[in-house]
Amino acid sequence: MTTPSSSPAILVTGAAKRVGAVIARTLHAAGANVIVHCNRSRADAEKLVKALNAQRAHSATVLQGDLLAYNALKGLIDHAASEFGRLDGLVNNASAFFATPVGGIDEDSWHELIDSNLKAPLFLAQAAAPYLRKSRGSIVNIIDIHAERPLKNFVVYTVAKAGLAGLTRSLALELGPEVRVNGVSPGAILWPEAGNDFPEAEQERIASQTPLKRIGGPDDIARAVKYLMFDAPFVSGQILAVDGGRSLVV
Repeated sequence: MTTPSSSPAILVTGAAKRVGAVIARTLHAAGANVIVHCNRSRADAEKLVKALNAQRAHSATVLQGDLLAYNALKGLIDHAASEFGRLDGLVNNASAFFATPVGGIDEDSWHELIDSNLKAPLFLAQAAAPYLRKSRGSIVNIIDIHAERPLKNFVVYTVAKAGLAGLTRSLALELGPEVRVNGVSPGAILWPEAGNDFPEAEQERIASQTPLKRIGGPDDIARAVKYLMFDAPFVSGQILAVDGGRSLVV
């Protein structure tokens, strides 16, 4: 194992781009060494890590792996912990998201959505627990306001995120007092890259129904993660909605 760094080491899953990349940049700016996990976006992950290492040498690294491959999850955590000789934080950000209206749900969709949004976070947390107990570290799960208020046509995704909310609270009980476990529930932050599920008219409707009359940005989520990871030593088992107030009216 590498000689332990004096800086905290945090693994962010799905961190090559979009919200995950901003989370990684924000934690890095706060002084953490970051392990940037990716699956198919290796080029984006390497570009991000290169930029972070230019700011602070030997402070970021890429970890590639398929989170749907159950047998590989413990190895991913062990590898992450070996990169900087320690593991202080886990951000379960990676997520599959697509519609599954009743009548069109199949087993493949069930497995992809449940495995990415619930199964992988559970087994990553379980594998990380010994390292996090040693460092008195923290887990932050990226959930969704629709875990509590179902999104029409997204049955399996909603079930998976509801499970992740329950997992967050359960792990807080199981891993305390050494490890804190919390969640961040985004509202409308970034539209899907394909955009098919949320056409422009639907995007405008969602923004108009939000008390702040706009959608948020990745920085809003990243700052919430940073707070729970670094600045909330007496907060555990909590889920922070970052949604401009939309969960009040959904």
